[in-house]
Amino acid sequence: MATKRPNLAEIAQISGSTRRLREVTTQPAPAPAPSPPANRTPARIGMKQVAGHFPAEVAWQLRELAVAERTTVQDLLGEALNDLFQKYGRPELLPRRR
Repeated sequence: MATKRPNLAEIAQISGSTRRLREVTTQPAPAPAPSPPANRTPARIGMKQVAGHFPAEVAWQLRELAVAERTTVQDLLGEALNDLFQKYGRPELLPRRR
């Protein structure tokens, strides 16, 4: 059975502009077991989103290129990041999908 959360009025006594906190004797609730979010797909476990803000025309052109090349925006961004890593002498980290 979950413990009842204490009432804020019981915790804080407000007098003027100062606050005095009283000790509240409650037992901490046990931590729930960690579980992945329900909406996360297995393919995204261990992944991290990389994002940026660009003009709307950039997004449209990227989508148009993905359609023209019959690929995804994700694959195009991965290819671009690998090219960037190579330019700066870093190893490619993303698999080439095409």
